[in-house]
Amino acid sequence: MIFITLLLAAFIAVIRTVNVHQEEHIGSKVKQFLDIPVTNADDRFQRALLEDAMDIFYPDQTEKNDTIVQEILSIKDDQFNEQLQKSHEKRRLSFKAFIEISLMYVKFLVIYIIVMLLTYYGVQTIASWRFIREKYAEHTHIHFPDKSLKHKITFSKSVKSFIKTLFYLVFFSPAYVIAYSIRTEFNTDSVFFMIFLAVVSNGLLITYTNKFRAFLISESRKGYIDTARVKNLNEQFTISDKGITPGALLSPVKNFKGHLFNHIFKNAHFQYLSTLKEQASFLITGLIIIEMALNIHGYLNYEMLRQILYKNYELVVLIAAYIFYTVKFTEIFTDYLMYREMKKYENR
Repeated sequence: MIFITLLLAAFIAVIRTVNVHQEEHIGSKVKQFLDIPVTNADDRFQRALLEDAMDIFYPDQTEKNDTIVQEILSIKDDQFNEQLQKSHEKRRLSFKAFIEISLMYVKFLVIYIIVMLLTYYGVQTIASWRFIREKYAEHTHIHFPDKSLKHKITFSKSVKSFIKTLFYLVFFSPAYVIAYSIRTEFNTDSVFFMIFLAVVSNGLLITYTNKFRAFLISESRKGYIDTARVKNLNEQFTISDKGITPGALLSPVKNFKGHLFNHIFKNAHFQYLSTLKEQASFLITGLIIIEMALNIHGYLNYEMLRQILYKNYELVVLIAAYIFYTVKFTEIFTDYLMYREMKKYENR
């Protein structure tokens, strides 16, 4: 992190030096000619008129005049594009700009932390609920003496499967698809909207719910489960009625004390911790796409796109550094959580 910080700082210094040299270059060669009223650099008539004027006032230096004309037209073209895109507001990394971008980063960080916590809770809760429901279904056998009842239940399952398919299509859609789909329905500038969209976009919640469920299924088939059964632990996979209580399932810190599922959950949870790093990367990517796709002003990633278009690369480097620090600190924190869990297994 120190190396990348120094590298980015050096990059900012290089950008600033290059900008100064470019300004000096313009000032030394063609600045005196920039007041010439050329309105359209692509107009052949104006170009020819400018070349003739230069040859009259500066004879016997045709090649030099051609070079000056080329630079004048190039600068005029750049000035026109800057006015068109309002990118004449050139900004450098001043103290004021640093404070503005830092405040945007704080807002980005708040949304990022809230979404990570909601996803962390939602993944474990939904996956545990699905696993318990499936375990209960395995031990429940239903017989259908009436064929019409069987057909009704089959039809009901088909409808549910169709609705579930539509649900998955929405929740697995890329961030920009969801963003554009509901753009006119909500106030996209609100923090609440950003949090909601970040949770459901890029399949973040559903993807890692399925991963956690896979961890639960894998752990439930391991040998230590038989050892836990010998200890007479509760293995009734139902919600309440002497099974798993709703409070334990919905609790932010899950503990299924006295139940077989507690051992399954804890081991699956340890494996899930390692996925937080990639989950964070998907989330940051989703936030970048959402803010850019919806043109949400006042947010960090949209500001980065805006400064790229304006060629204010000093500010772009600062924003990139903030995103880099977010990813690295997430990785460090995840490693710390895994280290702490390992110490629990080692009784240290």
